[in-house]
Amino acid sequence: MTKATYSISELANEFGVSNRTIRYYEEKGLVQPRRVGQKRIYSAADRVRIKLILRGKRIGMTLKESVEIIDLYDPEHNNEEQLHSLINSVRDKRRRLLQQQQDINDMLRGLDEVESLCQQALSSQHLSRS
Repeated sequence: MTKATYSISELANEFGVSNRTIRYYEEKGLVQPRRVGQKRIYSAADRVRIKLILRGKRIGMTLKESVEIIDLYDPEHNNEEQLHSLINSVRDKRRRLLQQQQDINDMLRGLDEVESLCQQALSSQHLSRS
């Protein structure tokens, strides 16, 4: 059974983030906890938003990208627009990561080549001195 409300510490502990991170999301208007004196009381909906924001972060989405997709949530229309938007974001992110992976592999091959040439030069210098 899910709790109805959460403290900032409970959410921070659950998601492995700092209280400051959650306050930042509040400052940005991404969650709106109730206030009881100095205490923040977060709703189950706030908890879900934080969870989705952090999930987006884990897959490399910016905060803005995550929030745009979360805000498309429309249960009356099967979330079709939200799901299409998420699919497009995931595909774009995957394309960029694959390109970065290719670039890294190219650089590593270049480094291997330079290192090999340097090793060869050192070996031929040692042989010529002998």
